[in-house]
Amino acid sequence: MTVTYVFDTGPLSVFARSQWLGVLKAVVQGSRAVIPDLVAAEVAGATVEHPHLHAVQEADWLEVITIDTTDQLAALVHYEHRLVGPSGRNLGECGVLALAESITGAVAVVDDRVARRAGLERNVEVRGSLGLICEAIHKGLLTVPLVSAVADDLLEHEYRLPFGPGGFAAWAEREALF
Repeated sequence: MTVTYVFDTGPLSVFARSQWLGVLKAVVQGSRAVIPDLVAAEVAGATVEHPHLHAVQEADWLEVITIDTTDQLAALVHYEHRLVGPSGRNLGECGVLALAESITGAVAVVDDRVARRAGLERNVEVRGSLGLICEAIHKGLLTVPLVSAVADDLLEHEYRLPFGPGGFAAWAEREALF
């Protein structure tokens, strides 16, 4: 069975901003990579302020899926009640979780801790972008030095990771990730 990765805006944005979007493409090669229409709308609405998001829009390996079935819409409403506050933020995460919930064998790629917890509560398989690239090391798709370079670039662009610059290998060893 082919895995379907359902990406949130956050991981795509930070990888694009750091010019490592190709790493995500390599990690999901041979699998299906999708974004819900809500994420596509977030990306489109932010390209003026964040020009690096054009790379996400132009990524031909990402398929946009409209959330429109009864089950998808019901799941979306559930996640909206759980995650969307007065600011209207987190709609993309809601769409990712609703879509992943509706696709057999899907993995939601979400870095927001609260959204990941909400997905797990409904048995959605969730993975953060760091977990995804660590998994790629196990599969032999990426090397520790490459992932270390990616992690350092992500940190330089103010991405929150559980270690500082140059700390990926030591952290992954402590966590027994390889």
